[in-house]
Amino acid sequence: MIDFKKLAKEYETPLYVYDFDSMATQYEELKSAFRGRKSIIAYAVKANSNLSVIRHFAKLGSGADCVSIGEVRRAFLAGIPAYKIIFSGVGKSDDEIREAIERDILYINVESEAELGRVELIAKELDKVVRISIRVNPNIDPKTHPYISTGLHDNKFGVDLSTAKRMYIGANNSKNLDPVGIHFHIGSQLTELEPIYEAAVIVADLVRSLEAIDIKLKFFDVGGGLGVKYDDETTIRPYDYVQTILSTLTALDMTILCEPGRFLTANAGYFATKVLYEKQNGEKRFVIVDGAMNDLLRPSLYNAYHKIEALTESKAKKRAVDIVGPVCESGDFFAKDYPLPPLEHNDLLIVRSAGAYGFGMGSNYNTRRKSAEVAVENGKARVIRKRESFEDLIALEQEFLED
Repeated sequence: MIDFKKLAKEYETPLYVYDFDSMATQYEELKSAFRGRKSIIAYAVKANSNLSVIRHFAKLGSGADCVSIGEVRRAFLAGIPAYKIIFSGVGKSDDEIREAIERDILYINVESEAELGRVELIAKELDKVVRISIRVNPNIDPKTHPYISTGLHDNKFGVDLSTAKRMYIGANNSKNLDPVGIHFHIGSQLTELEPIYEAAVIVADLVRSLEAIDIKLKFFDVGGGLGVKYDDETTIRPYDYVQTILSTLTALDMTILCEPGRFLTANAGYFATKVLYEKQNGEKRFVIVDGAMNDLLRPSLYNAYHKIEALTESKAKKRAVDIVGPVCESGDFFAKDYPLPPLEHNDLLIVRSAGAYGFGMGSNYNTRRKSAEVAVENGKARVIRKRESFEDLIALEQEFLED
């Protein structure tokens, strides 16, 4: 049981708190579901890129799915071996491609013919052979929020089947490219098996058609996207998820690569924020807290739901309230018409399921300092990122001030 009041007193608010034991449990459950099959669990660094979080998964045997060279560097710093690091993303610069090749990571996930051309050219300049995978867009509706859907032709990710086949043939004929994998990822926060199955069938059939022309791939990369409970969602059991994928791979001897992020970290994270004031505007009740959209953007960006708990002794009747922050935007809220009891100055609110796409999507808007991050493991708490200071915020600007 995490003592949030004690942590808030010791480390101040707003504050991110991560349950490392819960993260380990999630990782082991997914890994065990793949037992008996060649597999790599590659943690999606974008979900929560704190170095201590990545190292926690590295110690458990995880790889890393990275979408910028900065994330690749984080993975190396955290102890992820090169042979378990993949580099994805739709817009890689030449410098990023060059560094990924020089670091000899497992493979680069390619998302377009133009990108494949750049990778080949840079590999030729470096006199290297680079392992690549191609991200296939199977045009399957993931039945999730449109902002986190990635597997439809309307989305910017990946290439269609005919383009992918043409790219594989070209890569297979290249002296500087080694096509080793195939990748698909239809979206995030997936709660239904059917779209996953449909996408896997399409991609597995493409693998078989490639084998028929003697292009043999080693890695079947199923992406991430396993959903979690934010409210009352019915989620997919890891065992069922794995069996669904395996059912499409008949006669294919491939290593399955899975890229979970939210599944591993979301419900292991909490955002603690203190009440500043209550306010009544006509019939509308507001609770103003010290955290804001710059700390946790998901409610403002996606209208995402998070359970919120008030740590108060009040037994008074709960009434609808908008929970808002100090940022000068009407979109600065954590919840609207949320039932909470009357609250006093310094009462503590805990926003749950904040371990994924929380701190990492934060900003310094309104010159607000980013919060501290604290890990709790085996009942002990430790800081894994200290709170920013004002001096940190202006460090890259101050020397340019003119008299």
